[in-house]
Amino acid sequence: MESTKVMTLNSKLATIQTKLKAKKSRFNGFGKYNYRSAEDILEAVKPFLLDLGVSVTINENLAEIAGLPVMESIATISDGKDSIQAYAVVGVDLNQKGMNVPQQFGSASSYGKKYSLGNLFLIDDTADSDATNDHKGNVAKPKLEGAALTKAKAFIKSGGSLEAIKKKYDIPAATLKTL
Repeated sequence: MESTKVMTLNSKLATIQTKLKAKKSRFNGFGKYNYRSAEDILEAVKPFLLDLGVSVTINENLAEIAGLPVMESIATISDGKDSIQAYAVVGVDLNQKGMNVPQQFGSASSYGKKYSLGNLFLIDDTADSDATNDHKGNVAKPKLEGAALTKAKAFIKSGGSLEAIKKKYDIPAATLKTL
């Protein structure tokens, strides 16, 4: 009977993972790209909470690895009985120019929250400019593969345009034929 409860929470999490649309509402003027924040993800998750009877929390711990300070972020989904967690560990760059110490820790905290939520909800950040931008104006497009390919096929099937996918992804010729 206990495994039924876990499956119930797993089903609820799977529902959120497959339906969640977290928009990239922030713009980085320096790198000239849009990105999503932890707040964007949380805003997108909120409509699911009451409908599915779950809650989402984020906890953080400060630790040290090899003498470097790190922030461990733990995103948890719970139905009140069972819970599932996802983690992210982000280093705190104490040499970051232009930031004071609270900003350095705040930046690590923000990244940790974003990535632990991304891990919990299976948000593919390889398509996010944070993951591909070298801050020199050369933004590499991620390859269309795996979960992104599955999403692209569903997008086209539902009436989406191939051109929109081409703008976002580097599509190998063999993959292009399958679309």
